Amino acid sequence: MFPDFAGLESWWRFFVGSVLRFPCTEIVGDYAAAAVWCPPGEDELSEEDDARVEGLVAELVGPRTAEVLELLHRFEEVRPKDPHYYLSLLGIDPARRGEGLGMGLLAQSLEAKDANGVPTYLESSNPLNNGRYERLGYRQIGEFTTPDGKHTVTTMWRAVP
Repeated sequence: MFPDFAGLESWWRFFVGSVLRFPCTEIVGDYAAAAVWCPPGEDELSEEDDARVEGLVAELVGPRTAEVLELLHRFEEVRPKDPHYYLSLLGIDPARRGEGLGMGLLAQSLEAKDANGVPTYLESSNPLNNGRYERLGYRQIGEFTTPDGKHTVTTMWRAVP
């Protein structure tokens, strides 16, 4: 989406800053891995932040604004309407990748969500992760491509066991 790290960092600070209004963020270690969840019936962005998206995207990507806004629309369009916890972000410190922290944190998070009796949903932008999610009980329910047609995003649902 973003041509440089500064733009990416600005976007994620904005995006995660909005979703942190919910008490559904879980962290492992010294911020080595984090899972950011939206509770059932809630959107990632507050209404105020949603109104700022187009301007921020234009500032960060300029002439690619329409393409990036279309991508964001595709994410919103496919999100299931049934009540669910939504995994907005699962992030791992690049220096700690391969240690199992992300999947361990996700498995721990799912235990709490299961106790509430509510399914979970996520999008996977990396096909290498799909099998990992499937091992935790997710199943593919759909997919969509990025506006440039270069990448596929897999949508995944996990029912309460």
